[in-house]
Amino acid sequence: MAEAEGTSGLTGLSGFVLDVIDAAGEVGVGLLTLVETVFPPIPSEVVLPLAGYLAERGRLELWAVLVLSTLGSLLGALLLYGLAARLGQERSTALLARLPLVDAEDVEQATAWFHRHGSAAVLLGRLVPGVRSLVSLPAGATRMPLVPFCLLTLLGSAVWNGLLVGGGVALGTQWRTVERYSGWLDVALVVAVVVALLALVRHRLRKRRRGAAPRA
Repeated sequence: MAEAEGTSGLTGLSGFVLDVIDAAGEVGVGLLTLVETVFPPIPSEVVLPLAGYLAERGRLELWAVLVLSTLGSLLGALLLYGLAARLGQERSTALLARLPLVDAEDVEQATAWFHRHGSAAVLLGRLVPGVRSLVSLPAGATRMPLVPFCLLTLLGSAVWNGLLVGGGVALGTQWRTVERYSGWLDVALVVAVVVALLALVRHRLRKRRRGAAPRA
């Protein structure tokens, strides 16, 4: 029996993921980007290129994907900024460290980046994996002026999101080749899921070992 083809033109897992993003629409892409900013296990590196692919195929509006994803990034950054401004660095770090794949060491790295580069870290940090979201915490804890924070976050997010979406658009121009090798795309998605799960297990084991060390 032939495998069902989704609205994206692809079959299998890749077609299913694309159909989910297609159904979510441009607003859904923006919401996913917002959540990814606060909750890193949802990777923009997967969502935005696929949204760009759908935009090139005429399923989504390209301008709306770019605008709403960047707005989602800004709103997520403002949530983290407000959390640190209200609770302080230590309490907000302890709260976020409870999330999967977020570690206090990640926040310390983002804080060191911020103190080393100043306000420019808000712009540059949006382009650095592992720092992009969390740099909003030291910015909020130090009460960086809100207008420069928003402008720098918007600019950095627009560049990052534009690169990812643009990559998806470029992929969409080769849609016949993509459809021909959709099986390999399925394999890549499965590998990405497995890697994320292994990272989660490793993260939890590291936390457990660090928690057991003081008792020992």
